[in-house]
Amino acid sequence: MNDMFVKRASLLAGLCLAAGVAVAQPAPVSAKAAGAPASSARAVDSIVAVVNDSVITRKELDTRIEEAKHQLTLSKRPIPDADLLQRQVLEQMIVTQVQLQRAKEGGIVVKDADVEQALQRIAADNRLSVDQYKARLAQAGVPWDAFRKEVREQIIMARLRDREVDSQVQVSDSEINAYLAAQRGANAAPAETEYRLSEILVKLPDGATPDQVSAAQKKATEALDKAKAGGDFAALAKQYSDASDAANGGDMGFRIPERIPDLYLNQVQKLQAGTVVPQVLRSNNGFHVIKLVETRKQGGDQGMTVPQIHARHILIRVGDGVSEAQARQKLLDIKAQIEAGKGDFADFARQVSVDGSASQGGDLGWISPGETVPAFERAMSELKDGQISDPVRSEYGYHLIQVLGHRESQVSGDQERNLAMQELRGRKAEQQYRDWLQQLRDSAYVDYRLSNAQQ
Repeated sequence: MNDMFVKRASLLAGLCLAAGVAVAQPAPVSAKAAGAPASSARAVDSIVAVVNDSVITRKELDTRIEEAKHQLTLSKRPIPDADLLQRQVLEQMIVTQVQLQRAKEGGIVVKDADVEQALQRIAADNRLSVDQYKARLAQAGVPWDAFRKEVREQIIMARLRDREVDSQVQVSDSEINAYLAAQRGANAAPAETEYRLSEILVKLPDGATPDQVSAAQKKATEALDKAKAGGDFAALAKQYSDASDAANGGDMGFRIPERIPDLYLNQVQKLQAGTVVPQVLRSNNGFHVIKLVETRKQGGDQGMTVPQIHARHILIRVGDGVSEAQARQKLLDIKAQIEAGKGDFADFARQVSVDGSASQGGDLGWISPGETVPAFERAMSELKDGQISDPVRSEYGYHLIQVLGHRESQVSGDQERNLAMQELRGRKAEQQYRDWLQQLRDSAYVDYRLSNAQQ
C-alpha cells in the first residue's frame, strides 16, 4: 500500500531520538524480548517507564513499535535492530509525555471540533474524504480511535510549542539585512547586463553576384533609414527581413553578451535603449539592421524570485444536501464537457462555483507558494499549462483546477524582507525548540523499568 494513505503527524515521522534531542538511554534488553509482539500473552500489562506522574505500559510500547515497523516498511527504510528500535520508540514516547504534561499544566485544551477539522485537512492532503482515509487506515491496521487520539496530541504539542517557543522568536532588521546580503552573494560577480535586440536581415544567396549584393545592401539601407526616421521597427522587420524571427517583429529576446555575435555586441554596447545601430552591418549571411530595444541587469543585487502559477478553479462544497460523491461527479461531468468542447471553464465557474472568484470565471490570478491550502497547491503544481485536474478534495470542498501559466516573479522589497524574516524565524524557532525540548526532557523524572517489565 502506498504510504501516503497512512501519513501521520506523529513520532513515526522521525525516529531520531526525540527530534535530535540527546537523552539518557534506557537499559538494553534482549533482541528476543524487544521484538515480542503486542499480542504476547501476559497475566498483567506491565509498566516500562514512569514519567513524572504518568506511566508507559508494555502494551503501549509494543503497539508503537509495531506501528513504527509498519511505517518504516511502507517507506522502504531499514528497520533498526530490535534493541535500538525499542529504545528509540520509548524515548520518543517519553518526550511526548513530558510535553503533554506541560500542556496540561498550562491549561491547553483541544476541542473535538479542532480534531475533526485537522482530520479533514489530513484526508484532503491525501486527496481523500475522511471516510476514505478512515478506510485506508483500517486496511493498514491503524485503529481510527488511536489515530484520532494521536492527532489530538499533536495539536496539543503544536500549540504548546507555539506558546513556549515560536511566539517568543524575534528577528532583527540587521539579521534580515545580513541574510539578504548573503543570499545575493556579498562576493558574487557584478550584475551582468542583458540586451534585448531586434534585427532585420536581408539575406545574400551563396555565391551572390555584385548586383545581388548591391540590391540587398540597398534594401537594408532603406529599412535602416525608415527605422532612424522613427518607423515601427517590428513592422519594418515583417516587411524587409528574411530572418526566421521576422514574423515576431525581429525580436531576438534578451541575451547575455556571450550569446550575441561580436558584430552586434560591439555596436549595441555603445547605444542607448530604443535606438538602432547607425549603419548597416555586413556578415556572411547578408546585411543586418539592429535595434537595441532595452537592457536589464541579471544576477548581482537583483533580489529574490519565486515561482508563480496562474490558475482558475471551480469549487463545489460538500453538505447542505450535496454528498461527497455528488460533488465529485458533478465536477467530473464538467471536465468532460470542457474537454469535449461543449463548454468553457470560465462559464462553468460563473454558473456553479461557490468561491468568491466565480464572477471572474474562477480566475485566482498568479499564486505564489504557500498562498493556497496544501491539497490545492500540490494538485495545481502537477499540472501543465492548459491542463485541467481531476476533482481535488480540500477542507473547503471539491475543486476543479486549470493552470493557465507558469512564471518566475521577482518579489518586491517588502515581500523580499518578509520572506527573509519567515526563513530566519523558522530557523531560529527550530533551534530554540530543540533547546527547549532538551531542557524539558532533562527536568523530567523518568524511571526506566524495561528490565523488570520483561520478567
